[in-house]
Amino acid sequence: MKKPIATIGAATSLALLTIGMGAGLAQAQRGATPPRASAVDPASTYNGPRTPDRKPDLNGIWQALGTAHWNIEAHSASEGVPAGFGVVEGGTIPYQPWALAKRNENFQNRLMADPLRKCYMPGVPRAMYLPFPFEITQTPNHIGIAYEFAHATRTIFLDGTAHLDDLDFWMGDARGKWQGDTLVVDTVSLGDKTWFDGAGNFHSDALKVVERFTPMDATHVNYEATIDDAKVFTRPWKLSMIIYRRLEKNLELLDYECAEHVYEKLFKKRGGQP
Repeated sequence: MKKPIATIGAATSLALLTIGMGAGLAQAQRGATPPRASAVDPASTYNGPRTPDRKPDLNGIWQALGTAHWNIEAHSASEGVPAGFGVVEGGTIPYQPWALAKRNENFQNRLMADPLRKCYMPGVPRAMYLPFPFEITQTPNHIGIAYEFAHATRTIFLDGTAHLDDLDFWMGDARGKWQGDTLVVDTVSLGDKTWFDGAGNFHSDALKVVERFTPMDATHVNYEATIDDAKVFTRPWKLSMIIYRRLEKNLELLDYECAEHVYEKLFKKRGGQP
């Protein structure tokens, strides 16, 4: 029997135990309709920096630019939401009929139902395109990703260990390998409590995500995520975008304490008292 997904506090502790150790936007988002090829050929020559073990050097702080956080499909502007090209290849997510109805219901209730508004961790792949930076720390056997939002973290194991069984994690259980200069990451055990965006696009506990990080040069990575969830979708589908290295002097991740914002919203009118 599968264990239930943890609460946000427990999930943070569990995550810490498991880690153990107008042109840029258009380029990042353009082309959801009609379908397009990937932004970079995985066989292309990478001439950027490398680590001592000769892998592309992904160490540093990165960030996606675009509107996928609000809606991964193409959408018009609305109050508080900028218009955006979609990042879904083919333009439309292939929902099963019942699931499309559920997504539409989620959309109507999004201002209260979006898990991020409850300060839950964003999950995968949403963490990759939140409007917050994230930091990659790379070693030969592990790659750690620390996200500015809510102290979310991931560890991608490159040492050949098997996935864990019968557990759900907010940020999943990730195993990776290098295919040439492309980092391929297989993530499972993601549960069903996160969304892909703020528009209600969702998944079940059967979700599996295969990510491909293909560096284009020293400052750009082509990011692809293939989504496989037979309970919700009629077939696997893919989203893709460009991720940019942040180059500001003395840059570091800052704190985004989501729980504090919720506390203030709930108790501000009571003079800060629960």
